[in-house]
Amino acid sequence: MHIHILGICGTFMGGIAAIAKQAGHKVTGCDANVYPPMSTQLEEMGIALTQGFGAEQIELNPDVYVIGNVVTRGKPLMEEILNRGLPYISGPQWLAENVLQDKWVLAVAGTHGKTTTSSMLAWILEDAGLAPGFLIGGIPENFGVSARLPGKPALDPASVSPFFVIEADEYDTAFFDKRSKFVHYRPRTAILNNLEFDHADIFADLAAIETQFHHLVRTIPGNGRIVSNGREANLERVLERGCWTPVERFGADAGWQLGALHEDGGFDVLLNGQMQGTVRWALLGEHNRLNAVAAIAAARHAGVAVKDAIDALSRFANVKRRMEVKGVAGGVTVYDDFAHHPTAIATTLEGLRRKVGQARILAVLEPRSNTMKLGTMKDALPGSLALADQVFCSAAGLNWNPGEALEAMGAKAQTFTDFDALIDAIVAAARPGDHVLVMSNGGFGGIHQKLLDRLA
Repeated sequence: MHIHILGICGTFMGGIAAIAKQAGHKVTGCDANVYPPMSTQLEEMGIALTQGFGAEQIELNPDVYVIGNVVTRGKPLMEEILNRGLPYISGPQWLAENVLQDKWVLAVAGTHGKTTTSSMLAWILEDAGLAPGFLIGGIPENFGVSARLPGKPALDPASVSPFFVIEADEYDTAFFDKRSKFVHYRPRTAILNNLEFDHADIFADLAAIETQFHHLVRTIPGNGRIVSNGREANLERVLERGCWTPVERFGADAGWQLGALHEDGGFDVLLNGQMQGTVRWALLGEHNRLNAVAAIAAARHAGVAVKDAIDALSRFANVKRRMEVKGVAGGVTVYDDFAHHPTAIATTLEGLRRKVGQARILAVLEPRSNTMKLGTMKDALPGSLALADQVFCSAAGLNWNPGEALEAMGAKAQTFTDFDALIDAIVAAARPGDHVLVMSNGGFGGIHQKLLDRLA
């Protein structure tokens, strides 16, 4: 089958492209921004890419067009597809019908931590010899790719693994399907990490997101398992609307709990008050410890012994762009992190503060997500950045003034509309021993390397 993917350079659609190619399909695609690294990864797979959404692509004559949620009405190619009555389908529906249909799907949902938790879960299953398939919104360093088909389990190499781990996003499916992506996946095991208001461009309020999570819960079978964050009142409210699946909670006073935190960053795992073992790793922050416990619980439902899951996490190498050290220059360490929601910003800073102690943290923020661009979360920014010693915020492309939002931080915070001026200010402020934490869900103009070059 020949599939042509519209919006192929997004992380999710790029993952679908990789999986479709592995499955033996002919894959082509287009996007408004065809550039490295995604373009390079796709071209290395033998996938031909076209810049833009021109109607001339209709001449490729694929069997079906797979539509990403970046595509809107008015795109010439999309209009031509509709005018001619050609077959099209959303990315999540294509995945559900062509890959997930007979699989034991393990879905990881929540406002924060989906990518990291999905990566942990996939790695635990891989380390146990179960060879899971996965589609993750980032690149787990243990795998080096964001998506793959299930492989051959170690204990039964004549078969194909039934397991598939997927990052289950609540964002809408496509312009013609406004349901959340995750309702297509029909998981047998589901992690509900947390639930806050986000995606202000498509959801009116928190209640609207809770309704989508309720729809997800409705799809999980009675012989499945829900692993839910017991600290989250919003998730409890979702489950109270109706739940037909056994629930295991983590992080609360019962069920899966975090035990003692060790000086080396390791931590104990408890189940119903009973010691299960100690995770030995270098990841930072309580949010990652909660992610780990959720992944351990979900893996147990898939048949992995708790002690084996704990042991696997000692070899977990994290995800690219999650507190990733980009380099050290002039005695200054520069980090890259995907944090873009105030809660994620706060937890990321908390983890780094615990690591560096009294050393100075220079937080550099690009409010780039749709929610942040709308200014919906601007009042929460000062509190989320409180653990930083200095804050440098980009104001480019915003319809609100971050300087006003950060005014309560006084001279501690600066905002910039000019990218070069932003870099100049960071370099002028940095001194040996400092930690520069860059937070953005985009490329941020290659700021990490530019800072390292200047600091050197």
